[in-house]
Amino acid sequence: MGEVEIEIPYAPRAPFRPFHERTQRWSCLVAHRRAGKTVAAVNELIKGAMTCTQPRPQVAYIAPFRDQAKRVAWDYLKHYSRPLWDGGPNESDLSVRLLGERKASLFGADNADAIRGIYLDGVLLDEFGDFKPGVWGNVIRPALADRKGWAAFGGTPKGRNEFWQVREQARRNPAEWFLLELRASESGILDPNEIEEARRQLTPDQFAQEFECDFSAALAGAYFGREMVEAEREHRICSVEHDPALPVFTAWDIGYRDDTAIWWFQVARDEIHVIDFHASNGQTLAFYAEEIAKRPYRYARHWLPHDARAKTLASGGKSIIEQLLVLLAEPKEKDTKVAIVPNLDVQDGIQAGRRAIKAAWFDEVKCYDGLEALRQYQREYDEEKKAFRERPRHDWTSHPADAWRMLAVAWERQVIEAPKDTRHRVVTVGDPGPDFARASLDDLWREHDSRVRRGARI
Repeated sequence: MGEVEIEIPYAPRAPFRPFHERTQRWSCLVAHRRAGKTVAAVNELIKGAMTCTQPRPQVAYIAPFRDQAKRVAWDYLKHYSRPLWDGGPNESDLSVRLLGERKASLFGADNADAIRGIYLDGVLLDEFGDFKPGVWGNVIRPALADRKGWAAFGGTPKGRNEFWQVREQARRNPAEWFLLELRASESGILDPNEIEEARRQLTPDQFAQEFECDFSAALAGAYFGREMVEAEREHRICSVEHDPALPVFTAWDIGYRDDTAIWWFQVARDEIHVIDFHASNGQTLAFYAEEIAKRPYRYARHWLPHDARAKTLASGGKSIIEQLLVLLAEPKEKDTKVAIVPNLDVQDGIQAGRRAIKAAWFDEVKCYDGLEALRQYQREYDEEKKAFRERPRHDWTSHPADAWRMLAVAWERQVIEAPKDTRHRVVTVGDPGPDFARASLDDLWREHDSRVRRGARI
């Protein structure tokens, strides 16, 4: 039997063509509302089913809930697959039989047992951020294993959830993952007037989340969310190399059972170049001193929090700063360059942290964990009052964020206290003789003012 050409009623929108033409097994689609993601996904499933070389291929569209899958994608699947039907749709189990013993089905992640035990050659997980935790790892991924099926994760941001983690994995592994991010301001899909009307009618966070694919916007109560989004959009989270011509500073928040966090940074004019980050717990001060020493940096100052002055019995009556004065001492230096950051109120420190982020350039690779902490650092939520408290929530983000506050306050102190250039600029006229007297511009202006005042009295 010869080849038969069958045309389906689908013309992909230009922004989705790279998705249909990708070569990677895994893909992530982050798209604004009404971009056409579901239509593209359904047609990619049909394409995947028809081009699969395995016997009796099976593909699936999975939504957080079965009713949602039916409501959102069932009509699309029937419409676009109609020319390929071989038996037609089954309304009870939401599946369509296609030519060549191929099958496309719809499922809900709320009933993962319905998926368990079957094989899949391709799957689209829509609004993946709303899935039950564990469905992907425990049920869907094993279903792809023996036939090496592909998977595409789709959705609109709803905070730093599992979908965000998938997006980060795709962003950091372009050889294995295809990533498509469509923002309304850039995709060209929606009418610009409609976008502006939506901007006026929604809150800034709602618009940023639903139309600009902003994962930070949905994280209510984030202290540095806006500033980190600006840093990303201004491409200040990138590759930041260490400049050997500039000294290096560190800023610490110190714990033992909790994390100790350290930022490494340089100051270039009015910019902060953040070149490294480390956080770990349960380690001794000697361990962190080794972390400092093993980096090939020329240190100017190590900034510690104010409580580093406290003396403890466990350390033989010595404070942290006293211990670090010894551990961080450099053989050729008389000054071990350890200093205490002024003790500011937490809220004042947070404001300083925001200002510092606006001036900062971050190395995306070396500071990855620290950057995530800054994005997720947020206020504590009061379940009874249904409102955010003024104090920060204590979790894994606290110590990196506190160390950032130390950095910010230290940086502002350095800027404020930087000595001004007070050297006199000397002016000479003609060749200096034996009675030559040096005069600065300040001397000349004073003489000028004196002459003017004497002239006024005359």
